[in-house]
Amino acid sequence: MKKGMRIALYGIAGCMLFAGAVRYRCHRLQEGMAERILRFHVIANSDERADQELKLKVRDGIGTYLGKELEGVTDLEACEQTVTERLPEIEDCAREIVEEEGYAYAVQAAVGDSEFPRKTYGSYTFPGGVYRALKVTIGEGKGKNWWCVMYPNLCFANSVYEADDEKADDELRKVLTQEEYAEMMAEGKIHLGFKYLKRFW
Repeated sequence: MKKGMRIALYGIAGCMLFAGAVRYRCHRLQEGMAERILRFHVIANSDERADQELKLKVRDGIGTYLGKELEGVTDLEACEQTVTERLPEIEDCAREIVEEEGYAYAVQAAVGDSEFPRKTYGSYTFPGGVYRALKVTIGEGKGKNWWCVMYPNLCFANSVYEADDEKADDELRKVLTQEEYAEMMAEGKIHLGFKYLKRFW
């Protein structure tokens, strides 16, 4: 085998080993984080502009409601219990907004395990995988979705659906291990490097 070919094969093998290590690291990170957070997921009826705008209005309405209900909640179990007990009120809140906007879509709210792709929220990159989440589905639920992290609180601040970065950072540091926090912050950079390497496979 020619020397150039041998070097190329070694390079490919090295890239594959690196990619495998990245996948394992992301999987390990995801499993640890999934045990410590609760996500919030709103799915639009369709990708039509009106349905996407409606999705955001529903998000804001639920955010205002839950921002008050979750005030003072300091652990994951209490957060999930509070949300689960208020599922009928969450559906009523969303349904009222839907009707006010002139639609007759059904609304479903549930707390359960959901599959999420890799997502970036501000400075934080969450690896894809199965997470516990409050999922609100509008109509057929075939449109693009919106998401955030409900616990620790990256969603609500003073009855607004999005918390400030400094407070969010403090909340994350409280519930994640030092290693998980550091790896989450690095995950976006690792993913970019992984995408770059894929171009040469």
